[in-house]
Amino acid sequence: MRARTSYKVFRAVALAVVVLALLAPLAWMVAASLKSNVDIYDPGKALSFSPTLEHYGNVLRQANYLQFIGNSLWVAFAATVLSLILGVPAAYSMSRFNMRKSALVVLMARVIPGVSLLVPWYYVFSNLRMVGGFGVLILSHMFVSLPLIVYIMMGFFDGLPLELEEAGLVDGLTHIGVFRRVTLPLSAPGMATAGILSFIFSWNNFMFALVLSGADTKTLPVAIFDFVGYASIDWGGLMAAATVVTLPIMLIALFVQKYVVSGLTAGATKG
Repeated sequence: MRARTSYKVFRAVALAVVVLALLAPLAWMVAASLKSNVDIYDPGKALSFSPTLEHYGNVLRQANYLQFIGNSLWVAFAATVLSLILGVPAAYSMSRFNMRKSALVVLMARVIPGVSLLVPWYYVFSNLRMVGGFGVLILSHMFVSLPLIVYIMMGFFDGLPLELEEAGLVDGLTHIGVFRRVTLPLSAPGMATAGILSFIFSWNNFMFALVLSGADTKTLPVAIFDFVGYASIDWGGLMAAATVVTLPIMLIALFVQKYVVSGLTAGATKG
């Protein structure tokens, strides 16, 4: 009994420490975005300060962040949709025809550091006069999204019973018809999981957009650098911009958490 009580106390303390370590930077970010730049540098105003929305006004009005929000939404949405269109059939083929070597090649594309590809990408896309446009950003983000979707959906398709597809073939459907009418509806939770994770990764991507975007196609993670100057940093504006980037993804993750977990666990076992 004493050992069980000690374990519960230890678990509660450990969870509290982990939660505090994760939430403290976020709390400081939100608090700093509501302070004046003078209060940010004043240790005495760490908890007691007069909140102001001035930095958010500067971010949304003067820094054109509404345009950057639209750019991030468009790039993340387009990259996710195109990756689903290409990745779901590819994952189904690899799962049903045991194309493990092809799957390994896709995994290698996911493992390769993206920074090692930026120089050749920039050279190729600059010669094609695509640098600075949305097309190159969407293609570069698909380099991250497509392998992720393929691997999530392969595990999901592996967990679907083959008997359902065989029943469709007996009823006269072709293999494509079985995929469209039987497999795709059953794989909706896995597709939702893959799409959500792909969107989040694309929204947060900084490195590709930093090199390949232009002034009019800049995404939110890159736009944050507008508050970092050569001699000084606008910490209030920087924290407000970071909050604008972070809160939408945190809300999405909070509301779709159960769908992500159910989608991942659905493909974790054989049917």
